[in-house]
Amino acid sequence: MALPAVIPLRPNGSEDKPAPGAGEALVTGDRLGLTLSGKTILENVDVTVHAGEILTVIGPNGAGKTSLARLLLGLMPPTTGSIARAPGLKVGYVPQRFPVDPSIPINVRRFLTLTVRVSPSAIRSVLQEVGALHLIDRPISVLSGGEFQRVCLARALIGVPRLLVLDEPAQALDYAGELQLYELIGDIRRRRGCGILLISHDLHVVLGASDRVLCINGHVCCEGVPEKVANHPEYARLFGRDAGKAVAVYRHRHDHEHDLSGAVKCGEDCGHKHD
Repeated sequence: MALPAVIPLRPNGSEDKPAPGAGEALVTGDRLGLTLSGKTILENVDVTVHAGEILTVIGPNGAGKTSLARLLLGLMPPTTGSIARAPGLKVGYVPQRFPVDPSIPINVRRFLTLTVRVSPSAIRSVLQEVGALHLIDRPISVLSGGEFQRVCLARALIGVPRLLVLDEPAQALDYAGELQLYELIGDIRRRRGCGILLISHDLHVVLGASDRVLCINGHVCCEGVPEKVANHPEYARLFGRDAGKAVAVYRHRHDHEHDLSGAVKCGEDCGHKHD
């Protein structure tokens, strides 16, 4: 099947507005459709990821989230629609599943250099960035789920991508691990200024960690800033009436600090009321 024609990137004045401070459009999908074995997976989906923003794609199981990511990455062609990428775009990708044969004796250092040639200093630097430098000589087979996710993130970053695509990066992590990982992803965006496309179903955390949200279920159900999506009728229909409270809980928990006893560390003018 031939790839559809590439279209010009949409200007920032289009309806798919970037987050405040976001930069150029890195990848744009226009009216994307995908049919596999006679089954419609995606239909008429518009999406743009800009530099410096976190765009999260959410939806129920089977909604086509991973398929959309694979289309934007160029791993499979759309049945209909067009995709445009910024010239020379470098992409880092952490897939939903990254099977590693435990019988293969490979450590973290070697894992990061399987398909690329990088200096020892670059390996140490990227592992330090994701908080995994202490794992550099540890066998991949003995890593915990959280440790392996950080190593996979380091592998995606080692090529200095302008676009980072993360498909369910917090799977198999507990709630505390999810919070730490999403905070790390936010730090990476701030330090590097890259665009991040995040595929997730972790509604209680991921909405508050995003600049924009695209909710799909084979088609676009709703999109916009997290608060707008969380209050949209289609979002409530898919995830339940109480799902929108996730944003308020996350925002509240992350706009101030707590001391070791759990009390809020807050100045006189913080504007919060804490019972």
